[in-house]
Amino acid sequence: MARYTGPKTKIARKFGEPIFGPDKVLERRNFPPGQHGQNRRRKTSEYGIQLREKQKAKYTYGVLERQFRNLFAKAERTKGITGEVLLQLLESRLDNVVYRLGAAPTRAAARQLVLHRHVVVNGQVVNIPSYHVEAGDVVGIREKSKSLEVIADSLAGFNHAKYPWIEWDEASKSAKFLHTPDRADIPENIKEQLIVELYSK
Repeated sequence: MARYTGPKTKIARKFGEPIFGPDKVLERRNFPPGQHGQNRRRKTSEYGIQLREKQKAKYTYGVLERQFRNLFAKAERTKGITGEVLLQLLESRLDNVVYRLGAAPTRAAARQLVLHRHVVVNGQVVNIPSYHVEAGDVVGIREKSKSLEVIADSLAGFNHAKYPWIEWDEASKSAKFLHTPDRADIPENIKEQLIVELYSK
């Protein structure tokens, strides 16, 4: 399936946030890209603001338009506040959970780990990044992959306590997904209500 493979700093500068992880260029040039990036004064329409928020969520979680629309439809059918449920569904994707475990420095790297069969769920190898992790599932690193330098470096010194919905077990290099996170616990700077308003038009 197609993925965004273009310049990530350009997208991060567009939103003014390091949505793909730490970005030294963004720190130096925190204004939109392009010839008129520093002196853009045009007012953004209400639709433009809503669309921007949806695009930010898509790029942050590495989801394509059709996947995102399907997740929104599922969130609408689920009991609860639609915007919050949407973020909870995104947080429950396997690639995102692997990223939250600290096994990879970015979501894109976590996706690669999943695709290359380095990740197990309840003891079984799962290579589908969009796999929905449910409460009680145990997500870990495959036994023969635990010695990989890229995984060891990423896990070194990672603070697992900052995500209260995940219980990390250092000995087995695995974690129990306790429950879907509350909106207050999700650190992403996304105004989900704007996305709901966009799809409600």
